[in-house]
Amino acid sequence: MSSGTDRAAGSDELTVVHLVRHGEVHNPGGVLYGRAPGYHLSELGRKMADRVAEHLADRDITYVVASPLERAQETATPVAAAHGLELATDGRLIEAENIFEGKTFGIGDGALRRPANWKYLTNPFRPSWGEPYVDQVVRMSAALAAARDAARGHEAVAVSHQLPIWVVRSWAERRRLWHDPRRRQCTLASLTSFTYRGDEIVSVGYSEPAIDLVPAHLRGGGAKAPKGAGKAFGA
Repeated sequence: MSSGTDRAAGSDELTVVHLVRHGEVHNPGGVLYGRAPGYHLSELGRKMADRVAEHLADRDITYVVASPLERAQETATPVAAAHGLELATDGRLIEAENIFEGKTFGIGDGALRRPANWKYLTNPFRPSWGEPYVDQVVRMSAALAAARDAARGHEAVAVSHQLPIWVVRSWAERRRLWHDPRRRQCTLASLTSFTYRGDEIVSVGYSEPAIDLVPAHLRGGGAKAPKGAGKAFGA
């Protein structure tokens, strides 16, 4: 049995969980694929996954886990292989639910052209078109904690999807959850890295090891960190 002193010492142990967004997806139809099966990485996306693996090759990675969706599994596979680890799966890392899944999304030529769909846009703060932001935070923070526990004193990699990553980061950095999607700092194959001291998040970092592979029009609003980002919390 551990003594009180041992537990106190353990509370200062640092663990890093790198929350990785998957690489580019082959999506010739331009639909909002969401949780639909069958959407794999494109050739460029596979290069992005390899780049992430190269970037993390010298890190102390002891646990790799991914969303069950193909694009996340395929992004995580080179990372796990580089460290000789078996890839784990956690359903809590999955993409957010969205009522427009499987449809093109736009006003002129997409799902928003139909007035019947407008009712889903009534509350952007929840949001009314999909999984509540609070629910995403609950499952994503639990998945992060599980990865942290699996890699205590080392580093873990968890591959997920843009919106859940951004929402849990916003929660960790104590910002509002509703936001302008164009301002998310979470480009393809990026790393949002959570450092824990014991069980507490003390800082959040962000890096883009494959940014040179990301087409310019997909880089989004990641050029500038949002207000309050990158600070330490609870340190």
